[in-house]
Amino acid sequence: MDLLRELQEAKEAAYAAGKSILEVYKEDFQTEYKEDNTPVTKADYIANKVIITKIRRYFPNDAILSEEARDDKDRMLNPRCWIIDPLDGTKEFVKKNGEFTVNIGLAYNNKPVMGVIYIPVKGELYYAIQGKGAFYEKNHMKKQITVSDRVKNIRAACSRSHTSKRLIAILEQKGITERIYAGSAIKGCMVASGEAEIYYRFGFTSEWDTAALQCIVEEAGGIFRQMDDTEMTYNRKDPVNRKGFYILNRIENKLQIKI
Repeated sequence: MDLLRELQEAKEAAYAAGKSILEVYKEDFQTEYKEDNTPVTKADYIANKVIITKIRRYFPNDAILSEEARDDKDRMLNPRCWIIDPLDGTKEFVKKNGEFTVNIGLAYNNKPVMGVIYIPVKGELYYAIQGKGAFYEKNHMKKQITVSDRVKNIRAACSRSHTSKRLIAILEQKGITERIYAGSAIKGCMVASGEAEIYYRFGFTSEWDTAALQCIVEEAGGIFRQMDDTEMTYNRKDPVNRKGFYILNRIENKLQIKI
């Protein structure tokens, strides 16, 4: 699979979803809460419809797993599964700080092989195809991105809305004082593009939070693992990432953390 067509359609879907999100962003929108107490807005649902409509039009035989759609477990029988978060960082969207993304990933045989992450407010796009590198694009200008080679004075990407006291304590213990706070998948993109060296996430996330991101990080030369050092797989029966995960530029920067 060269996946170039999949990438092009995913990029266009991300741009279209981002446009619809920004239209709601300008409004005095209402915020609802799901059963797990996470926020959701009409922007989540509109973007979800935009993306899924496009994927089903061009790839009708592929399975889809999306945060904002009913989960059909028959997807597990399909080796190709699109994994989508139509609006990653809804808390940031509600706060109107601009730090939210559109995440579109494609898994093949349980591995992420294509990923697109779009930041609507900035018009920034990160994307990758397995074996072909990772790229950053804005205003039709693109460049290949790689992780940094720093092993000293490393920078930690930290979550703006999910700050971990445990992580902060570890960073202080290790003398890592430079911390860059951001929302959504932006933190992982910062490691992929060489703006930070480590990102640790304790607690639960889901496949749609990490599928596109993992592909981009790995194609940029980074390391993406679950907190117990095992590989993250996709299109699972349970889409919740229960082990946490970490992203590194170099294995030398791995923190020794007891699970």
